[in-house]
Amino acid sequence: MIVCMTITEQHERTYGYADLPRLMALMTGDEKHSPAATSTLDVLWVLHDRVLRIGPERLEDPERDRFLLSKGHGPMAYYAVLAAKGFVPVDWLPGFGAYDSPLGHHPDRMLVPGVEIGSGSLGHGLPIGVGTALGLRAQGLHEPRVWVLIGDAELDEGSNHEAIAFAGPAGLERLHTVVIDNASASHARPGGIAARFEAAGWSTVTVDGRDHEALYAAFTAPHPGRPHAVVAQVEPKSE
Repeated sequence: MIVCMTITEQHERTYGYADLPRLMALMTGDEKHSPAATSTLDVLWVLHDRVLRIGPERLEDPERDRFLLSKGHGPMAYYAVLAAKGFVPVDWLPGFGAYDSPLGHHPDRMLVPGVEIGSGSLGHGLPIGVGTALGLRAQGLHEPRVWVLIGDAELDEGSNHEAIAFAGPAGLERLHTVVIDNASASHARPGGIAARFEAAGWSTVTVDGRDHEALYAAFTAPHPGRPHAVVAQVEPKSE
């Protein structure tokens, strides 16, 4: 029997990485896209636990970092991390995908605290990230960092290549992207995923997407004057 905690009980305890599978298990129903969700789990956790300067108390803080989930299908891992970090009540998780639930099959920025963009068609997140970085620069906000999480299959979309080609020469140092590489792309790239970013002037690191220390080192690697891309390799997609 699944017992959901009240909001008060949720805020009285601290959730860690070991709790995430249980939190994800609270979300049931069709259209879960479980492999898509679990492929992002470790990246999402390391970012939210150790890297991103965000929190439930900073939702309107202009100096917060911005995290854009472009790989929005199968958001169970994202919702579990948001619940673990106090952005949303754990009570919401069992309602995932229900008609009256704020937790839809794609995150909605108007309904879910902590969500910066509403995702849908693949290929939109990185261009929005470029615009966000430019907007922050124009406002004189030089500390916030922009992080975009995309999937390797999204690189089949031309909009991403335009964003990659623009961001490098523009020197968008505050822009970061994490590519989840689970071998689901339809088209191969000569030299691999990182080579596409490097050709456009990005700093790149390719790491094991399940190794938390390697991910943290890659996320925090210096890249003066250049945007930064981390290719996180995980097990191939099985569905």
